[in-house]
Amino acid sequence: MNEREDLPARALVKLGGNAVAGPGLAAIAHDIAALAKRGTELVVVHGGGPQTSALQERLGQTPRQIAGRRVTDEAALDVLKMVVGGKLNIDTCAALVRAGARPIGLSGASSLVLEATRRPPAILRGGPPEPVDLGLVGDVVNVDVALLALLMRSGHVPVLACIGADAAGQCFNINADTVANRVAERLAVDALVLVSDIAGVLRDVSDPTSRIARLTEAEAHAAIDTGAVTKGMIPKLEEAFSAIRAGVGRVHIVGSLREGELARELASPGSLGTALVP
Repeated sequence: MNEREDLPARALVKLGGNAVAGPGLAAIAHDIAALAKRGTELVVVHGGGPQTSALQERLGQTPRQIAGRRVTDEAALDVLKMVVGGKLNIDTCAALVRAGARPIGLSGASSLVLEATRRPPAILRGGPPEPVDLGLVGDVVNVDVALLALLMRSGHVPVLACIGADAAGQCFNINADTVANRVAERLAVDALVLVSDIAGVLRDVSDPTSRIARLTEAEAHAAIDTGAVTKGMIPKLEEAFSAIRAGVGRVHIVGSLREGELARELASPGSLGTALVP
């Protein structure tokens, strides 16, 4: 895509565990600060799965996953609070401060900005045939849009850890992609950027040069049907297009970014990653 497009008025940037703790965080923070100064309202959502598992092991816990989903008991939730709600949230805010932004670190326990309920046992794709209870894992039931909008209008950048809470103060582990999609939907953002280790959707997973610049939902279904898109990319695409149907303008799937590249991808969708469009 060579034609330059306007920067979005409102965007959400989701940082995976490796992105939020990797060497590229400073470059992403630089771009977020620059975009905020140019008038784009921004929210950051981050996870921290690898770091949570690492600390669990150091503390003598055994991380448990079923069909790629973390089983969260009280001990695992305590580690999640320390890692995701604590160190990674603080470090992300600190990187944004160094870049000149005005971040505000939040979790679901912050005025119920991410209100959640415990997920009931369910049959999981790729899991056992019987329903699985993942423990203290939640689903987002409400987002305090008024609070987030107030912060963004005042020039702040909300930084949301993927921890929800209910009215009784019980906290829950929530998948960061799920948080990002739900918040993006409720805020009706113009662009949702998913920063991970994957530099977009590839026609051939063994060939990084086969990146697809733009993808519609019909084209995505066709790629899945032909087997070009497989494994974890399938639910990522399904969730992303669900967000687009719910009002998100477009979704960008990008890999590690250097300084200036987040703004470039937002201004010219598909120039660096894959832009999912209506």
